[in-house]
Amino acid sequence: MLEVRASSDADEFGRAVYGIAQYFGGPLTEEQQSRFSKVLPFERMHAAFEGGQIVGGAGAFPFELSVPGGTLACGGVTVVGVYPTHRRRGVLRAMMDTQLRDIHERGEPIAALWASEETIYGRFGYGIASWTGEIKLARVWNSFARPFERQGTVRLVTPEEGATIFPPVWNTLMAERPGVFQRTKEWWELRRLRMPDEEKANPRRFVALELDGSTQAYAIYRQFPEFDEGVSTARLEVLEAFGATPQATAEIWRFLLDIDWYATLDASLLPIDHPLFVLLANPRRLRFRMGDGLWVRLVDLGAALSGRAYNGEGSIVFEVRDAVCPWNEGRWKLDGGGASRTDAVADIALDVDALGSAYLGAVSFAQLRDGLRIEELQDGAVQRADALFGWRPLPWCPEIF
Repeated sequence: MLEVRASSDADEFGRAVYGIAQYFGGPLTEEQQSRFSKVLPFERMHAAFEGGQIVGGAGAFPFELSVPGGTLACGGVTVVGVYPTHRRRGVLRAMMDTQLRDIHERGEPIAALWASEETIYGRFGYGIASWTGEIKLARVWNSFARPFERQGTVRLVTPEEGATIFPPVWNTLMAERPGVFQRTKEWWELRRLRMPDEEKANPRRFVALELDGSTQAYAIYRQFPEFDEGVSTARLEVLEAFGATPQATAEIWRFLLDIDWYATLDASLLPIDHPLFVLLANPRRLRFRMGDGLWVRLVDLGAALSGRAYNGEGSIVFEVRDAVCPWNEGRWKLDGGGASRTDAVADIALDVDALGSAYLGAVSFAQLRDGLRIEELQDGAVQRADALFGWRPLPWCPEIF
C-alpha cells in the first residue's frame, strides 16, 4: 500500500531526494544533504513509501514569488522523482496530489516549477507561465546599436561581499518583474555564491557596478579557455547579470561583452523582452533559442486571482475545471481586482492549467483560444480578459530551482 507523507529526518529526506538524484548521479553526500535541507526543510520534502521503503520524493521550497503588482506565498516545486522500480504505478500522482493539498493547507495560493519534461505537469494543473531562452554570441558581433559612453566603475568582489551588495539589485528585479522569487540569506550563500568543489580550478567571477555611490548592477560569470592553432576559441558563460536601472543593465552587459580572450559568450534563462535585443547592433547574431520557463499552478484560485494587480477595472467570469484541486471547480467572477464565486453566466470556460498560463501575463487568452485551450462563451470575452491580465515587463524567473 502506498503512503505519502513529509520526511521526518535526514535519512528519509535523503532517500526521498534520491528519487530524482539517481537519474543525475549518485545519492547526496552528507554535506550536500545538510546544505540542501537548509533551504528545503524536511517537512517540505514529501516521500512516497511502499512496504516501508521510500520509492519517490517531491519537494516544495517555501517561496515568496513576485506577481503582477505584488508578491504571493508560493510552493516552489522541486526534486520530483520516482524510483525506476516503481514507475507507472501511480506514485507520482499520489505525491503531487498530497503536495498540492499541503501547499493549500499552508496558505500558499500558487505553486510554481521548472518542468524537466513538459508533458508531465499539465495533468496536475500547471501551465506554462513564462518564456525563456539562451544566447550564443560570437565576440565579433558584440557592438551596441548606438554609441555608448561608459559610466560608473566595475570591480571584482568576493562571494562574501556579494552576499551583502547583490541582494538589493535582485530585489529591484523582483519588484519590477513577475516570476522572481525572494532569495533568502541561506539561498544566496549556499545556492548562488558558494564555490563548488568542481569549480575551484575554474572559479566563478563576481563583479559589481558602482554608479552614483551605490552598487547598481552585478554579474556572475565563468571563463572556459581554449585555443585552436594559437587562436582563442574560449567560451564565456554568464550565469546572471542584472541592473537596477536600464543604464546599469547596459553597463554590466557592456563590461561582459568587452572581456578579453573569449570567442563566444553564452547565457541562458533570458526573457524574450531582454534589453540586449535592442541594445545590440546585430541582435540576430545572438542565435536566441526559446523554450518554456516557469510553470504556474493556481492552488487557491480565489486568493491567487485576488493577489495580483490588473489593468483597469472591468470584470470577467471564468468557468474553471480542476480535477486535482476540486475546491477550485466552478464559476469565479473577477471584478474590481478581486475574485469570488458567482452564479453569473460564464464568459470563458477553461481548465486551471490554462488560467495558470495566463496568470503572470506572458501567455494571452487570445493565444490560448487560438491554441484550442479555452472556450470563449461570450463575444469579446477574450479581448476583455487580455486587457485585464496583460502585463509588462514580461515575467522572468532567472534561476532554475
